[in-house]
Amino acid sequence: MAAGGEQRAASEVSQALARHLNCLSDDNKSTRKRALVAIQQEAEDKRLSSGVLQEVFRELLKPLLRCLADPMERCRELAVQILTYCVTNVPRPEEALSYLVPAITQRLGNPEIVEPSEELRLALTELLSLLVEVCGKKLGPYLDEMVRILQRTIIDPFPDVKRESSKCAVNYARSIPEHFHLQAESLIKPLMQTISHQHSKVRVAVIQATGAVIQYGNGKSVDDVLSHLAQRLFDDSPPVRLAVTVVVGNWLLELRDRYSYFHKLIPLLLSSTTDEIPDIRQTALEYWQKIGLQWERENEDDLKDQMDFGVPCPPLYPSGVQRPGLGCRELIFRNLSKILPAISHDITDWVAATRIKAAQLLLVLLLHAEDHTTQHMELLLSTLYRSCLDEEEKVVQNSVKSAELIGTFVSPEVFLKLVLPALRKSPLASHLMVLSAYIRGSSKEVLQPHLHRIADVLCQTEICQGSEKVLYLDQFLCCIQSLINICQQYCTDISLHCMKVLITILASPASETLYEKVQGVMQSLADVQGVGTPQGLYRHHMQQLMQWASAGHDQWTSYSMERAQFEVLISESGPVVGEHLDLLFPVLKTCLQPTKEPEMRLKLFTMLSKLLLKANETVNSKGQFHSYSETIIKDILVPNLKWQAGRTAGAIRTIAVSCLWVLFQSDVLSPQEILQVVDVLMPQVLVTLEEDSKMSRLMSCRIVRALLAVSEHHLDPDKLNKIYPELIKRLDDASDEVRITAAKTLNLWFKCIDDRYERTTYKGHLEFLYRGLLVHLDDPDTSIQTTVLDALKDAGVVYPSLLVQEIEAVKHKHRTPAYCDQLLQHMQLCINSQSGST
Repeated sequence: MAAGGEQRAASEVSQALARHLNCLSDDNKSTRKRALVAIQQEAEDKRLSSGVLQEVFRELLKPLLRCLADPMERCRELAVQILTYCVTNVPRPEEALSYLVPAITQRLGNPEIVEPSEELRLALTELLSLLVEVCGKKLGPYLDEMVRILQRTIIDPFPDVKRESSKCAVNYARSIPEHFHLQAESLIKPLMQTISHQHSKVRVAVIQATGAVIQYGNGKSVDDVLSHLAQRLFDDSPPVRLAVTVVVGNWLLELRDRYSYFHKLIPLLLSSTTDEIPDIRQTALEYWQKIGLQWERENEDDLKDQMDFGVPCPPLYPSGVQRPGLGCRELIFRNLSKILPAISHDITDWVAATRIKAAQLLLVLLLHAEDHTTQHMELLLSTLYRSCLDEEEKVVQNSVKSAELIGTFVSPEVFLKLVLPALRKSPLASHLMVLSAYIRGSSKEVLQPHLHRIADVLCQTEICQGSEKVLYLDQFLCCIQSLINICQQYCTDISLHCMKVLITILASPASETLYEKVQGVMQSLADVQGVGTPQGLYRHHMQQLMQWASAGHDQWTSYSMERAQFEVLISESGPVVGEHLDLLFPVLKTCLQPTKEPEMRLKLFTMLSKLLLKANETVNSKGQFHSYSETIIKDILVPNLKWQAGRTAGAIRTIAVSCLWVLFQSDVLSPQEILQVVDVLMPQVLVTLEEDSKMSRLMSCRIVRALLAVSEHHLDPDKLNKIYPELIKRLDDASDEVRITAAKTLNLWFKCIDDRYERTTYKGHLEFLYRGLLVHLDDPDTSIQTTVLDALKDAGVVYPSLLVQEIEAVKHKHRTPAYCDQLLQHMQLCINSQSGST
């Protein structure tokens, strides 16, 4: 009865639809539209049972499919809507497949776009997805048509069509896996064309479709999509990166040929474990743990011993890091040789993001590889040498961490056999950076037998002087600091080596930027050696360091690194240098001879002047400097005061005069010691009164004055008469400061006259002196006048009547006779005083 009722209901609906179906062929588009609206109302009548709708659908199918080509967009839209409703609600939609699929193929599957409306293409694609959903395996015979449609819609210009097509492909692949693999490869090209679409949701859908197509395909297309998926790991959109992680994770768990692709897929998944988004990292780690456990189960026989007895954790394993499971580690052990070459290539890629990702992945791999890293040391080191010099800070940071892990897992015997020859062959900052990081990753017990081997290589001239660049020297410092920090008290054995390296760094042109850091490393070395301060280190090693630094000093030039090392050693050792003057002055005596290169002498004199400025804190710290005073004056300073042509020679004379003046000012020489060298020194100093340098002339005047002060009543008249002419000349100097100093020096000169200076015999000298001074008594500068007045007052005591005579002769020429009157009055008192005493 029920079947009969449905037949009658279907017949009634068919009669009602007959007139409308006839109108679908009408030329008037409005008529067609009204007919379709009416058909839609009849078909979607809620009173119709599914069985009746099935019968009605059979009658409507062909006319509606013809309407898909109607010129009017609204008609086509209504036709799609009616078809979608019917497919959704009829109990056996598969009966319509033989008509529906070709019709949809006609509208969507051609090389050229047949359906011009984006919205209708989307609606048809959604209808296709609906058919896959409701028909499932029944669509197996239509594989060619389905793939043909998807090939076109996946690259459709409308993003929503792309997304819907990708979802459709996923469902279709899952519905007919036994047939899908025959045509799966055909979808790879359009998917890869769309995988970089500007809409992130489209990219996510395409990636998911790619996962399903490969999963249910023949597996041969993995290589075709890997590079595209790897590129999506750099996507700005986290959902896209998450989609890649899920797809790759599922492949590693479920792909039939996954063992063949482990070495290609594992790097993609592990790259996600370092993603900046926590959810992506967590997802990747969960997949990786599942993959490792699954691999353990599948290879239980091979891993039986390790699973039964366990593999002990390496003693230096990084703290706070969870050790990967056995299956995960074994997967890396067995595939590392295939993965590393690709990482080595990518870590020097021109794209910064690729280099960063490769460096992060290398760190993860080494954490898994543990002691199996040893087998790959040559490739790893060559890779790290390059990546450690990268301009991207993240690349360098991860490369350094990788080198530290190598220190954790690889024995020094293996590592040093590779890195030290490389360092000797071509010293680079990256070699030192890797070595330093390795040391930090190791332990003092492991390194202790190899300390001398490391230190001997670092001390070699071609290595510690391998470059003057700050980066190279900074890494050298890091090596020494790492050795000290890790090996602690064991560094006592290589303390001298470390000092040589540190002094060499200070001797380099870039030392200014590294000075504080070097001092910090020295303090660390002093602490582990128990000597308190860097000076304690110098004291402990000074004898050996002096011999090392001064070797071959007779061949030094201004460019010699050995000379710079010597200067650093002397300058930085402070009071310690005062304990080794027997080693210092022979070197200075040799290197400061006038026959040596002027530029080098200039540098050494600069060092010497700094020492003399703080003599009691340096060269005279033990009060022994006086033993060498004659050597420094006669053998070093005096020869360099002799005149030679050239600006450099003039600069040397200036600094030699400075040293001499500093020496006199330092109070390390007693008057008796100065008196011993007056005869040698005075003639040379008088010559320097003619120097072009104002500073030289000024200091020479001061030195003459100092010599006169200690030589009072020890100079005979002939020696005295050789001094004053040079001083008289300085009264006409361009510098007022020199003129005043010269006048004061002349004042002291007169005080050196004793009874041996016969007034009558040397009257001509005194006349010359008085006249010269009287000229400057009328100087425009009052300070000069005052100084000369004081000098003449003392000078007049020698021969008062003669001075009065000279004053009377020039008084009328002076612009201001007041000073003459004052001097005459003073001289009259002197004369009266002498007469009274007589």
